[in-house]
Amino acid sequence: AQAILAQAKTDQFYKFSHNLSRRVLAMSRAACLSVAVALGLYGASCFVTPMTPRSAPEAGSVAAAQLQQQGAFAEAQSQSSAWSPLAIGAALGLLIAVAGGKPALAADLENGESVFNGNCTSCHAGGNNTIVAEKKLKKEALEKYLTGGYSVASIITQVTNGKNSMPAFGEKLGPDDIDDVANYVYGQASKW
Repeated sequence: AQAILAQAKTDQFYKFSHNLSRRVLAMSRAACLSVAVALGLYGASCFVTPMTPRSAPEAGSVAAAQLQQQGAFAEAQSQSSAWSPLAIGAALGLLIAVAGGKPALAADLENGESVFNGNCTSCHAGGNNTIVAEKKLKKEALEKYLTGGYSVASIITQVTNGKNSMPAFGEKLGPDDIDDVANYVYGQASKW
């Protein structure tokens, strides 16, 4: 009885710590995205030149007004063609962050692989089946034996509810873990 209680506490701790790490990862992605947006907006604002109010020319001096107008025109041309090093750096930094970032996927395949290795490899190592040899996790076998056919939804149902000699993992794994492992198996089925 103590071993069952200890196992239940371990399972609860695993679910809690795993869900916490997923939330921290989502928060860090959101923070990075917020910083990237802020840098992009700041970089864009560097391209806007500040407007300074011009003083009105004196009434009797037409030549002075023309000289002032020509000077303002030349100044506006030089300001509009100047590139701010800060703006270029911010734009390049944003480009690198977006291009080098890991895409956000609906399913976390790395987590799916770790869930698979921790819970499924005892019977399904390498996509095989040590209990019923013909019911492997390879695409052809899943198309033939899996209720509902070869789809992520069918794999989720099988993992959650179990069937025949396969135990149900709906009570042991959280919904996110089941979704991740189902997507991992679906992706690996054609590779095994």
